[in-house]
Amino acid sequence: MTNDGRITLAQLVSVLRECAGEDEGVDLGGDIGDRTFTDLGYDSLALLETSARMAERFRLDLDDDVIGELTTPAELLRYLNDAPVKPGEE
Repeated sequence: MTNDGRITLAQLVSVLRECAGEDEGVDLGGDIGDRTFTDLGYDSLALLETSARMAERFRLDLDDDVIGELTTPAELLRYLNDAPVKPGEE
């Protein structure tokens, strides 16, 4: 997270790599925010796994139906940063 509590693209890319690896020939470096997940080699299952890990890591309350409609890392990042935090211990 940044100093203002926002999740970064680098953190999202790290989790994408953890969940589904990186297709050969696909570079997740640089500005990939507006590339589609399918262009990056990620299917809906990988996206759901990624969102589940992000929810766990950052204690977010996410809606799988919304996740399924997101098509780019930038859209997912906006959703993650706007998602409510689950109540509980700090």
